[in-house]
Amino acid sequence: MTQTAQTLSTDATTQIADALNQCVAETAVATMLAQNFHWNVTGMAFGPLHDLFQKIYEDHFVAQDDLAERIRALDVYAKGTLAGMLKRSKISEADGVPSAEEMIRLMKEAQETLAETLAGAGELAASLGDTLTEDLCIARGQTHEKFAWFLRSHLA
Repeated sequence: MTQTAQTLSTDATTQIADALNQCVAETAVATMLAQNFHWNVTGMAFGPLHDLFQKIYEDHFVAQDDLAERIRALDVYAKGTLAGMLKRSKISEADGVPSAEEMIRLMKEAQETLAETLAGAGELAASLGDTLTEDLCIARGQTHEKFAWFLRSHLA
């Protein structure tokens, strides 16, 4: 049975919000990763990579807000501390300044992780009757898969 934020059980909203908070954490870490790479990329592919990393962090900044606002629509608080996000995230910060190729590989892995996390959150939401959250997760997951494809293409 399809439900809205107001008709979901407390247990359902808690589970969905936890999954979405995981998505927010990983999106936030990936945002900063992309911005760091945007600032620091060098080499023959500087221009296209500089632009791609900017597209990624700009997309992710908006996505963080969309995901957090869905948590709030569920009447749960979004977990917004950087330390908490880093602790929860399956995506890690990069140590030092990696090579351009390593930046691409790390960002590709981050995009794949985000797609997987969002797919899981979407499946959970669907199983609990929250098609609106499922739809958000599907759309975001597709975006991350597209970014992963772009990045894989640089490594081919």
